[in-house]
Amino acid sequence: MRTEAIFRALADLTRLRILRLLVSMELAVGELAQVLGQSQPRVSRHVAILCECGLAERRREGSWVFLRLSRAEGPDGEVLAGLSDLLDRTVEADAELAQACAQDSRRLVEIRDAREAQAQDYFAANAQDWDELRRLHSSDEAVEAALERALGDRPLGHLLDIGTGTGRMAEIFAARAERIVALDKSLAMLRVARAKLQNLPADRMELVQGDFVDLPFDADEFDTVLFHQVLHFAQSPAAVLSEAARVTRPGGTVAIVDFAAHSREDLREKHAHARLGFTDDQIHELLGSAGFNPADPLALEDGELTVKIWVAERLGTRAGRMAS
Repeated sequence: MRTEAIFRALADLTRLRILRLLVSMELAVGELAQVLGQSQPRVSRHVAILCECGLAERRREGSWVFLRLSRAEGPDGEVLAGLSDLLDRTVEADAELAQACAQDSRRLVEIRDAREAQAQDYFAANAQDWDELRRLHSSDEAVEAALERALGDRPLGHLLDIGTGTGRMAEIFAARAERIVALDKSLAMLRVARAKLQNLPADRMELVQGDFVDLPFDADEFDTVLFHQVLHFAQSPAAVLSEAARVTRPGGTVAIVDFAAHSREDLREKHAHARLGFTDDQIHELLGSAGFNPADPLALEDGELTVKIWVAERLGTRAGRMAS
């Protein structure tokens, strides 16, 4: 991060407005253009300057490019940590900037509303299929309560929600986690999750497009990894759990919520299930081979399909650290 470049970047009203917006939430470049009332090419030029000096980061999601505040560590991170307070003080001292930011805040409400409307349209289009599947097992509320019991009072730390779907799990555990990364392969589902999660603090919430067999994260990056009704989509559950183990810190936790083994072959065709649930022995073998130590599972048996919750601890030592 170059100090001179940072101060040059901050010496512009539009770029200050962009940074002020990014403190609130991650935004697509097109959304920024809509809020600022400027052309997308012009906004893209400002974005390039902010990214070049290290104040912001781009992230591509399909054909969209999202922008967020940089998450550097060390001395650069300390500079960025003070950015929000600096922007607040600048707005207080500059009447022109304050007026522009107030207008931006009003337009940001429109962006939030548009995201929620898009999510509702998606729900409406798929509600029949989802309702049909829900009728086969315990209520969502019962499953969520059981998962909270299974995780106990342990700190969740940095949590990775694999196959986040609507973002419900991330929403539930947001208060217990230092930071949450919600990952999904589907762009449509990420847009739904973004609408649900857009009011969470931007510095503690991140949505990422990715595949559970090739996670775009470093080793030992997460304290808790969650699979909620996801593993049955895996052609190779062993490969998926091996990747989960790679990104889970030793002593960390993996939690799997899925169906016990069943014979509903229609779920393969209608809902793309690659696996018709799992036995306890299968999951224990998969977890053990991946480097986890599984605890006894919980079962919710008040539906045609039994929902199981398997929780396991990651074994081993941290990368680069000698065992004691």
